[in-house]
Amino acid sequence: MAISDNDYKLLWGRAAGICSNPECRDDLTVILEGAAAYNVGEMAHVIARRPGGPRGVPDGGADSYENLVLLCPTCHRKVDKAPEGNYPAELLFAWKAEHEAEIRQRGSNQKFDASATLKQFVSRLLIENRMLWERLGPRSEAALADPGSNLHLVWQLRKLDTIVPNNRKIINAIEANNALLNGSEFAAFLAFKTHAQAFEAHQYQRVDCYPLFPAEFDKEFAV
Repeated sequence: MAISDNDYKLLWGRAAGICSNPECRDDLTVILEGAAAYNVGEMAHVIARRPGGPRGVPDGGADSYENLVLLCPTCHRKVDKAPEGNYPAELLFAWKAEHEAEIRQRGSNQKFDASATLKQFVSRLLIENRMLWERLGPRSEAALADPGSNLHLVWQLRKLDTIVPNNRKIINAIEANNALLNGSEFAAFLAFKTHAQAFEAHQYQRVDCYPLFPAEFDKEFAV
């Protein structure tokens, strides 16, 4: 059974396109940009599909998100070729869990003394998100010039490994510093949070209708 598109998206998005080995942490998207839609990240089975494979069990491992870890090609080869016991399943599961937890918490340790510095932090992330949408999104000049191209594959990956993590970082940073916000700023933030959570859910499973990016958030936080 092949790895499903949904499991692929979950793995790539929750790892933010970064190798899960704590001693590596290669940004797998850097190489990707220079190679069009070629994806250098590898979905490594923690428990091999075949009983005789790395960390194998009698019935073999599943082709599911729960049994996969995102690695760079070098780390994938290293953990699979090393002598038995060097990289046990428990270690790889721990790599994955710790890495994904770190991605989810990014921005939560940011502390600001004034709303202006918080807004500057948020604004930089919004600028990056907007740049990706303008250059790679479905309404970008490149996409409209060649509707049949595979640019949508790069756009899909950038949503998962950059825009979704940036949105989480924004939410975490604002929640950690929400005392700096006035009423209208906090209301705009709640609208953004609702949008960001629905946008992320839409990347993994189609949501027919979800709230779009709130203009009031851009007005309050873009600097």
